[in-house]
Amino acid sequence: LAMGMAVALALLVLLAADAVVPVRNPLLNICMDAKHHKHKPGPEGKLHDQCSPWKDNACCTASTSSEAHKDQSNLYNFNWNHCGVMPPKCKRHFIQDTCLYECSPNLGPWIDQADSSWRRERILHVPLCREDCEEWWKDCRDALTCKENWHKGWNWATGTNRCPWGFMCRPFSEVFPRPKDLCEKIWSNSYKYSPEHRGSGRCIQMWFDPARGNPNEVVAKYYAWNMTSSSAHGEKVPPERDPAVRALPWSVLALLPLALLLLPEGAGGRG
Repeated sequence: LAMGMAVALALLVLLAADAVVPVRNPLLNICMDAKHHKHKPGPEGKLHDQCSPWKDNACCTASTSSEAHKDQSNLYNFNWNHCGVMPPKCKRHFIQDTCLYECSPNLGPWIDQADSSWRRERILHVPLCREDCEEWWKDCRDALTCKENWHKGWNWATGTNRCPWGFMCRPFSEVFPRPKDLCEKIWSNSYKYSPEHRGSGRCIQMWFDPARGNPNEVVAKYYAWNMTSSSAHGEKVPPERDPAVRALPWSVLALLPLALLLLPEGAGGRG
């Protein structure tokens, strides 16, 4: 009897453990299929300067992080100084933007198909924290540019981007009247201006202090589980709940009768 009881309890413990094995969400901890991204995120020994917060788990290499900081980068042959020298306080935001795009493994919920020759996937409508948009706009408002959408429409005759004929250089504050305009229009809606604040767990931060951990992990989980649960059940499930709770796997269903048989009469609860 004691032996049967012990075997039954051991089986039940194993079944309980199997029943709560976490399900991996396909939108979490992934890299997009694009020009310079690694196939899978992982640690990097040293990422350059403003890309360094992602060194513990990155979709970019050290070489990519270094190129992200150059005025004339080999990543895309894109020149920040197409309307004169971009002020350093403005350029740092574009470097952070590049680091987030190239290095972050937390953009899965917003990865979308791309129709360009140099990448199969892009990001679309990433909810960027309002402070990030506002500080980006404030520090760049006096910088000059000739285009609203930097993804397309440039003159590439010299191998690098130049203003198209008839496009005049103007202050950012004229081309992008509001922070929302800058965040959403400059990269073809890659970002969406979020009314949420940093630390809310509901918006992506362009940069963060690695000593305090990566706040974008929580944000990605929130949107990822919202999306997958919504598509699976036709309704939204609070993403704070442990996603480990799921339907019993076949192994639990197969072994449960055996465990119940081995339990002494009366040990299995009310009949």
